[in-house]
Amino acid sequence: MIFHIAHRSDWDSAVVSGDYRVSSRGRTIDDEGFIHASTAEQLSATAIRFYADDPEPLVVLGVDEDRIAASGVELRWEGGSELFPHIYGAIVPQWVTAVHDAAFVYGRFVVNS
Repeated sequence: MIFHIAHRSDWDSAVVSGDYRVSSRGRTIDDEGFIHASTAEQLSATAIRFYADDPEPLVVLGVDEDRIAASGVELRWEGGSELFPHIYGAIVPQWVTAVHDAAFVYGRFVVNS
């Protein structure tokens, strides 16, 4: 399982349209060439780095790696000293096995189960 932090409104729109194309805050897959994701261990640091000052409601998407692979979309582990999962295609809602509300509480990133 890999994870992607999303604005609730972007995810809700993707469920209707059939694909999610936001790579990271303010960037699309067309801008980046892929969608940024994180492991469970990387999630909090990613949230703090990119979303700590974001006023929009957030969700964390749990994305099934096997479903990505079965669709033929490439998933690469890339980066410098730390590897992050990058999805080289739009996220299809059927790949997402969990959607959790998330927020910053006293400066700490909290994901509701």
